[in-house]
Amino acid sequence: MRYRLFALIGIAILALCTSAFAQQIHGDYIETRSADVYTGSCFANGEVNLVGNEAILAWHVQSGSWDGMQLDGLTVAAAVRARATLGDPYANPYPAQAVLIVDEQANPQQRAALVAFAKQMGGELLGNVERVIPATMELIVNHERHGVALLRAGEFATVQTRSLNEQDHLCGNEVTFYPPLTELAHSMPAVALTDSYRGPGLGVAWESHGKRSAFVGTFVR
Repeated sequence: MRYRLFALIGIAILALCTSAFAQQIHGDYIETRSADVYTGSCFANGEVNLVGNEAILAWHVQSGSWDGMQLDGLTVAAAVRARATLGDPYANPYPAQAVLIVDEQANPQQRAALVAFAKQMGGELLGNVERVIPATMELIVNHERHGVALLRAGEFATVQTRSLNEQDHLCGNEVTFYPPLTELAHSMPAVALTDSYRGPGLGVAWESHGKRSAFVGTFVR
């Protein structure tokens, strides 16, 4: 009887581990903000409360599932407009407005899973989704050239990044002043060569070039 009990416990543990492994999801991530994230305090203080309330976040699923739906190769992006500089400990950016852009290659069930996944990863930042838009999606991260990535979300959002270099040290005491807006397995700050959103739902469009305002990374859940 005792051996049978141990066997049942072992089977249950194996089933839980197999289920957890089957639910694992991982892939690439890109983020831009309308304020520098890699900067010195003098520059950050000059931007706080003036900019930094807009952001673009995007996840490309290399492999995995969410809510029982396989999402391999699909991408979801979010454009956000908050009420204050994101990351400022002395201001409340919520409630924020968000627009989700989902991969048009996804079927309806996969689109719903992508939306649920993005909301889970974005937390309160994506708690108020104004609109969900299907679009042609492309998110490419160059893993051999750190910090180099490209996002195209239909005609609505474009992000292109490069790695930081010596010319990006403007005051000599730069640090990663703001952390990424979502939990990541790995991330690095980068320069946003292009950060553009021209879509509905937020009441604002933006375009900037050459800001130290991006993160490129990977996620695992």
